[in-house]
Amino acid sequence: MTKLKQKIEKFLSIRVEGHEPDKILILTVIGIILFGLVMLTSASGGYAYLRYHDGYYFLKHQLEALLIGVLGCYFFSRYNYHNLRRLSFWMLVVSVLLLVLVFVPGLSSAANFKARSWINVFGFSLQPSELVKLTFLIYLAGWLEGRKQKQLEDFSQGLLPFLSVLGLIAILMLKQPDFGTFFIILVVSLTVFYVSGGNLKHLLGLGALGFLFLLLAVKAMPYQMDRINCYLEPSGKADSACYQVNQALIAIGSGGLWGRGFGESRQKMMYLPEVSGDSIFAIISEELGLFFSLAIVAGFIFLFWRGVRIAKRAPDNFGKTLALGISTWLAVQALINIGGMSNLLPMTGVPLPFISFGGSAIMAALIALGVLINISKQTRSQ
Repeated sequence: MTKLKQKIEKFLSIRVEGHEPDKILILTVIGIILFGLVMLTSASGGYAYLRYHDGYYFLKHQLEALLIGVLGCYFFSRYNYHNLRRLSFWMLVVSVLLLVLVFVPGLSSAANFKARSWINVFGFSLQPSELVKLTFLIYLAGWLEGRKQKQLEDFSQGLLPFLSVLGLIAILMLKQPDFGTFFIILVVSLTVFYVSGGNLKHLLGLGALGFLFLLLAVKAMPYQMDRINCYLEPSGKADSACYQVNQALIAIGSGGLWGRGFGESRQKMMYLPEVSGDSIFAIISEELGLFFSLAIVAGFIFLFWRGVRIAKRAPDNFGKTLALGISTWLAVQALINIGGMSNLLPMTGVPLPFISFGGSAIMAALIALGVLINISKQTRSQ
């Protein structure tokens, strides 16, 4: 009984011996979140009132998720990230179980009748793939730390085991299907695998095969193929398959350099779909203009730079991998969202980190931020 008590106390020990955290990182995220709440209120007010008779419906739900996320961020900013290393295998188990749950009758909740990406738990909706971004990254960081350079460069000891686990995640995510989130996980995984010592030739070959597989998968799903066609020729089906991207481009274009003014968007008036979620960047551009939109882009670039800086100064490979993975995740997700809205990339339907409406997304991002803050408290000066 005494040993069990000691183990529990050790597990719950969240004190970290270290210096002050990266306050600039924290302030940057706080600024992005506060800005996001303001823009969410503006973007979603009209639609929320029409559908729910409450102009602050989306804001209220976002604040609820934000509170949970902040608590998670606080806990993981104090819980020594080294303890996550011994939990990494169970993180993989959690990742797989969460993805399997979306196929369980009674729990599964289909989104837009196309993807089964949500589960209902005690009346609350949860998107497991958002949490899998972090749990799988923790597993991968722990696995990579346990491999020597020669093992990672070897096909049978490095790439093959890596592909086996990534392939399992891929099957479960593409079965939903959730191409956008899986692409983020894929980019993050390949990045940390390469930086940790993976063989570049193996990864290039894998990239070629992955691209071929992606083309075949996209062609097998008409609505995914429509997204590619809309990227190549957005005016082709402007009133049907390409409707969202066209309305987003109208919003961005009509904003000009300085915008129509806060709250003055016209596209949010039932023209542009998902104004509170995936399309919120287009509303920001319409209301505040090009210069403010570029400032948002610069904010995410700065956030990525601070994360890479933490990774370089982390005291061990596990911390380096985690910090780099989290930073890459947030940067790539922001790039995909903004690129999709501006038609610089095919639209994939992923939220803009810390800004778009989505409880699962903001909770997962804040918990990941807590881990990043924890690593920053233990960095070495260089």
